[in-house]
Amino acid sequence: MRDIKVPKPTIKRIAMYNRFLTQLKEEGVEKTSSKEIAEALNIKASQVRKDLSYFGEFGKRGVGYNVEKLLSKIHIILGTERVWNVAIIGVGNLGKAISHYPELEKNKFKIVSAFDVDKRKVNSILLPGVVIKHINDLKEDIKKTNFEIAILTVSPSAAQPVTDLLVEAGIKGILNFTPVTLNVNEDVVVENVDFVISLKTLTYEIISKAGRSFEDQSNSEEDRVF
Repeated sequence: MRDIKVPKPTIKRIAMYNRFLTQLKEEGVEKTSSKEIAEALNIKASQVRKDLSYFGEFGKRGVGYNVEKLLSKIHIILGTERVWNVAIIGVGNLGKAISHYPELEKNKFKIVSAFDVDKRKVNSILLPGVVIKHINDLKEDIKKTNFEIAILTVSPSAAQPVTDLLVEAGIKGILNFTPVTLNVNEDVVVENVDFVISLKTLTYEIISKAGRSFEDQSNSEEDRVF
């Protein structure tokens, strides 16, 4: 892989290409094109080609891509040619729901550990072979299960203290579902997932498509006040 900085939106699209190509492979499709990928994801074909160009040459002009070969190379790009061990930190409703999401293991992410502080949950079974442990056992457990990724679904007040424990234990990446900006070392990767921000982005897009501008909104509010 080239020693260049790849934009984050590109990586997100590469992951989307992975999903589409997987679907094509399951359907028995052997060939595809940047145009077909683009139409499926509602983007431009030139964007598909540009995204892939960060990682080398793929396919031939006028011939397209071999689905299986391109999918294999994308797995290498994303690091999903192997299984990643994952821990759930905070086994509330969200943590439980994520742990039972079938697409995780299908996409090479295996839940191997789970932690909580609630005595009613500790020592209970989350998944076959996965017993919920107390957060105080995290350091010892990471040595045994070798989990590299933590999915953080704890309360906001616990987010940073738990993150500190994870960093000290040697975690490599955190998928953060809390509304807290985490402070970590440079060698730890954090990906934030915030449903509220996504919903507010959605409402903005809905308003924009309806033709209501910020100025229109502001003026209507002034009319109501005065």
